[in-house]
Amino acid sequence: MSTSPRRRRTGRLFLAALALAGLGGAATVVAGNGTHATMLPAAAAATATFTDDFDGPAGAAVDASKWHPETGDNVNNHEREYYTSGTHNAALDGQGHLVITARKDNPGNYTCWYGTCQYTSARLSTAQTFTQAYGHFETRMKIPRGQGMWPAFWMLGNDIGSVGWPNSGEIDIMENVGFEPGTVHGTIHGPGYSGSAGIGAGYTLPGGANFYDDFHTFAVDWAPNSIQWSVDGHVYETRTPADLNGNRWVFDHPFYIILNLAVGGYWPGDPDGSTPFPAQLVVDYVHVTTSGSSGGRTGQITGYGGKCVDVAGANSANGTAVQLYDCNGTAAQQWTVGSDGTLRALGKCMDVTAAGTANGTQVQLYDCNGTGAQQWQQGANGSLVNPNSGRCLDATGPSSANGTRLQIWDCAGSDNQRWTLPS
Repeated sequence: MSTSPRRRRTGRLFLAALALAGLGGAATVVAGNGTHATMLPAAAAATATFTDDFDGPAGAAVDASKWHPETGDNVNNHEREYYTSGTHNAALDGQGHLVITARKDNPGNYTCWYGTCQYTSARLSTAQTFTQAYGHFETRMKIPRGQGMWPAFWMLGNDIGSVGWPNSGEIDIMENVGFEPGTVHGTIHGPGYSGSAGIGAGYTLPGGANFYDDFHTFAVDWAPNSIQWSVDGHVYETRTPADLNGNRWVFDHPFYIILNLAVGGYWPGDPDGSTPFPAQLVVDYVHVTTSGSSGGRTGQITGYGGKCVDVAGANSANGTAVQLYDCNGTAAQQWTVGSDGTLRALGKCMDVTAAGTANGTQVQLYDCNGTGAQQWQQGANGSLVNPNSGRCLDATGPSSANGTRLQIWDCAGSDNQRWTLPS
């Protein structure tokens, strides 16, 4: 088996999250115009809650204190494999990886929904060992190739036994179907948006590259009323209650993790003569923290006239206006004070358009990218300073009318530049 050099211990996003633990009290800085500002105080630092780097001798089983096998066939998706326990289909490789192997065999004479099973594979779950609501969930893995292959890293609500699926909710962090070797999918399922009606999006590697050629990092950042998907640190999708067409958001309780490699099914179709067996899903690590770099206090930001900082139309698209609006408690007005200096809503960041520095440059919602256009610091008199420009967040006008755009402007200590952050 050929594998790329391993990124030991932690992935890049996981390291960034844990680095926040070093941000203790507030620090005073000087903005570009000489204004003294204080970094937004860090709330609870990101904490590792689940870590498996799959260290152990070749051929060993996974850590039973973390993972349990889920066995049997799956008639619901018309998958072709039988999921086994033991190490025939899931074992460590001695190089710091878990290898889930789909084989064209049936050593246990298993019976599937269609008759004698033709394939075996493995499905591992943390249902009995670990559940969590909200946080940063990440894996680094190399997927198999071939028609009919269906690797997945996903989560189910821990109340599935009492409320059933899809009421429990499902978060698919990464799915790939073999006939799309360069594309992965992130999807949510719930009541009124399950199965083929799930709400999601795909991410395609640039330049015609294939996911089976190398390891890639797949993650979600899950917060109240927001789930954000990324591949190799590139955010490609954000979902909020506004995307559900009036259906119920069920991502407000603990979920557990599943790793599996399915063979066949309604979506990928069955294997054919071109499909190589055995097929292997090689997992470098699975890491979970209480939060990603966005972790912090969440709530409304109030300003001029007692109005709230609001994302226009609760639209999470890049470039959506950030404005003043009557406080209404919606997700469009729930801002997370990030310990990395960001202000986040709907899974994205408050951003100075085009990283502008001139008076009057408008503020918008945009993918979080770590640039100075998305850094905010508490200044004097309740101001919010963007140190990249040395200017303050400002209600245009000044006006407190609904829909008033926010912009950056010379810091003046005026009422339209005073902001109250979540406590």
